[in-house]
Amino acid sequence: MKTLSPADLQLLKKKGITLEQIENQLRAFVNGFPPLDIEKAATIGDGILNVEGHEIDHCLLSWKEYQQQNKQIVKFVPASGAATRMFGELFAFLNSHENEPSTTHLVQFFQHIADFAFYEHLNAICFQHTGKAIPELIIKHNFKPIIDLLLNIEGLNYGNLPKALLLFHRYPTETRTPVLEHLVEGAHYAANAAQQVQLHFTISADHESLFESHLKGQIPYYEELMKVHYKVSFSQQKPATDTIAVDLQNEPFREKDGTLVFRPGGHGALIENLNGIDADIIFIKNIDNITTDKLRKPTVTYKQLLAGILVETKHQIFAFLNELENPDAVSTERLIEMKQFCKKQLNIQHPIMEQDNRSELIAFLFRTFNRPIRVCGMVANEGEPGGGPYFVRNQDGSTSLQIMESSQIDTNKPDQAALLQKATHFNPVDLVCAVRNYKGGKFDLRRFVDPNTGFIAQKTKNGLPLKALELPGLWNGAMSDWNTLFVDVPLATFSPVKTVNDLLRPEHR
Repeated sequence: MKTLSPADLQLLKKKGITLEQIENQLRAFVNGFPPLDIEKAATIGDGILNVEGHEIDHCLLSWKEYQQQNKQIVKFVPASGAATRMFGELFAFLNSHENEPSTTHLVQFFQHIADFAFYEHLNAICFQHTGKAIPELIIKHNFKPIIDLLLNIEGLNYGNLPKALLLFHRYPTETRTPVLEHLVEGAHYAANAAQQVQLHFTISADHESLFESHLKGQIPYYEELMKVHYKVSFSQQKPATDTIAVDLQNEPFREKDGTLVFRPGGHGALIENLNGIDADIIFIKNIDNITTDKLRKPTVTYKQLLAGILVETKHQIFAFLNELENPDAVSTERLIEMKQFCKKQLNIQHPIMEQDNRSELIAFLFRTFNRPIRVCGMVANEGEPGGGPYFVRNQDGSTSLQIMESSQIDTNKPDQAALLQKATHFNPVDLVCAVRNYKGGKFDLRRFVDPNTGFIAQKTKNGLPLKALELPGLWNGAMSDWNTLFVDVPLATFSPVKTVNDLLRPEHR
């Protein structure tokens, strides 16, 4: 790396990035990230729990009993994403020379435009600006003004707003944004003993005032509707989690004026935000994975189920840890039970567990149990994108459950590529986490990140190619060293909105 200038060092200081971090990132561009070594895909009965019948009722009861304790429960929602990508085809049409919708996506959009929750607002703005309502504009084949007023600042400005603040759902007496739907959903499963519901949204600093003004007038209504009290907080991705960009020669990429270029570190940067949450239990769910009141029941049931499994697992692990504090008093039979729990419940294998060394085994069990815990919902894969559940061989010789992206797999190796095709489930970002240790102290979540699970992407800036580094993903490498359980949940709990036409699906109507 060429020597950094005083201006470069000042920029690093302003962002809170150390020279050592930059050197590590530049080495990563040169060396790349090693692929993970898959042992096998996790499937139902082998890495993925399938909870049925009375077991479901038992887990639901465990969670409801936990809610009555004096505990801090938070719903954590990554919500900084702009809606731009939702409208990719609409932007392309608007900027093209075509005057008629030619793709299936565009035809469907205009055929069903009255079914969108934002239709009445858009129709009013169209009439205000053009003197014509949307049906008349469509009859006259005047499509582009409709899209222009949907996406740009003269109209609804949906192309520039965060996805969280778009109108997603229409009810007989109201319309709701994703933020408002998360208020409702959170009240169903994340209330504490005082009927307080805490929600934390990670947002862009540019949008904080929009979020605050949107919620200010709405929270009293939803508190009355749901019979709860809301406590809403926000945070932004920290500048210190930005990563340096490089050119194709792996030298720092610079603006025309010589300024170093940094890029957001991806959703893995949010481990810092998550680490700042003071809570016993944290639910994690993406902002766009939300449904309507009519179809919400499976989501609520399985969120409570995941949480019930979590608190039961946590209770057992804490009991083990308290016993292991006095190793001489732990019987051989109890150590065998702990080993079996490690293998069967946590799906962790390690050579130490097969050796006859009591002191090393006790140290290993204590170290393994004394970690954050996550229970992750897994949906049967029907073609939706999402990280898959696998057993992975780790560098220390252990095997553990991990959520992996396809980019982390060496598809040049036939055996690894074949295992990639055997995944039956994917992770829809449906997690419940326990982030305190058995003494009640908060884990430093940054200690449980695998730094070797980042990702390098090809991007462009000012028409020039560059390479960008994304940090280990929040539910991938950033939680690599957590104790992990995977649970089969129905597809009805997954209703993302990646394009505007997804809002036409039954789960959003």
